[in-house]
Amino acid sequence: MSFVLPEIDRKATQVKMESHFEQYRLFKYLAFDEREASITASTEERFHGPTNVTSDQTSNIAIYNADMAKYRKNFIFRTERAVEGLPDYEKFLIKERYMSIDSDYLTDQNVYNHKFKPPISEKKYAKLRWKAFYKLAISLNIAVLSGEE
Repeated sequence: MSFVLPEIDRKATQVKMESHFEQYRLFKYLAFDEREASITASTEERFHGPTNVTSDQTSNIAIYNADMAKYRKNFIFRTERAVEGLPDYEKFLIKERYMSIDSDYLTDQNVYNHKFKPPISEKKYAKLRWKAFYKLAISLNIAVLSGEE
């Protein structure tokens, strides 16, 4: 019995991982504004369509608010749990570069020269990042396999 790790498209997977972490930061650091029902009457003339269709604005909004809050919480939990399973160096790299509130303003060079003590080389940083991305992409099921678009 053997298990073969899948061949992953590096560039496409890196793009997906970076967009995943961008969405993570949005969910984590920006407050979720719940939708509210409109109670103001409209002055526009409204022509009615079929009367056999019912629309409940309040329940649709309540469902959206509950589902979106749960989705965001789940997304954050899954991402953080996957990162916690990484080895220490990879975990540190991902947290500093992609999961902190200031991640949009950090560069890779800033991380490998100033965050790591002692500083590491650019090649070692790139190797660590790819290993972390590979593991996270498999874990979060967002890997792009070679030959797949």
